[in-house]
Amino acid sequence: MKIFKKAILVVHGFAGGVYDQEYLTHRLELIDNYDVFTFTLPGHDGNFKKKITYKDWIKKVDSEMEFLISHGYEKIYVIGHSMGGVLASYITAKYPQVKKLVLVAPAFRISGFEEEKFNMSTALTSTPKIFEEYGVQLVTNRLLKLPPNCYVDFFKLVKELQENVKNVKVPTLIFRGTKDYVVPQESVDYVYESVQNRYKKIVMLEKTTHDVFRENKKGQATDLIIKFFKNYKSIENFPNGITAPDLEDK
Repeated sequence: MKIFKKAILVVHGFAGGVYDQEYLTHRLELIDNYDVFTFTLPGHDGNFKKKITYKDWIKKVDSEMEFLISHGYEKIYVIGHSMGGVLASYITAKYPQVKKLVLVAPAFRISGFEEEKFNMSTALTSTPKIFEEYGVQLVTNRLLKLPPNCYVDFFKLVKELQENVKNVKVPTLIFRGTKDYVVPQESVDYVYESVQNRYKKIVMLEKTTHDVFRENKKGQATDLIIKFFKNYKSIENFPNGITAPDLEDK
């Protein structure tokens, strides 16, 4: 009897790293019959010697997928956070081996920016909240971690890949925190409207920022992801916001 190998691939966000999803990946590693894979996107390792563009990010996720496929993984579940959600949508639309998709605050839109242009009014409103969300030191450290050109290339990436989500045809679970001042609601709404599968769901995480898997709802969010992986039809019964008694903070 042929045994089908199954994998979970996690894609981190802009100015982030695999450390942002440590809780999630450790929980996922406990699921039987799945292998969990993470990686660091080019330019996110603090090395400024080589110029990195958005095309390098695309090549990297392609190479990760090709690695999994070449090693016999015929069923792959993909999770993408923020910019990683844009890349996750791209590989989901491209590779038929991807069977389920989870997007956490997918960054098809960013507060304060409109199509590579800075919106001063929105930015002045959102920037203090972003500093409040992350802390000034953390925001500064993350921004200084990347080569300067990466900020422009982020928007080039979104422009290049934003239509790919319309070709996503697998069950899709989408998360956004109600206190996320980085990715606006219109971004997750765009994804929800674009995905071509009846099994799709937006789950709002109460009192949660952009950094979902470092927040107090990380356990509940991970529980929902695991349930979704085990039975995609279960998302029809997921709450629209994590407010049900069995999902409250403990």
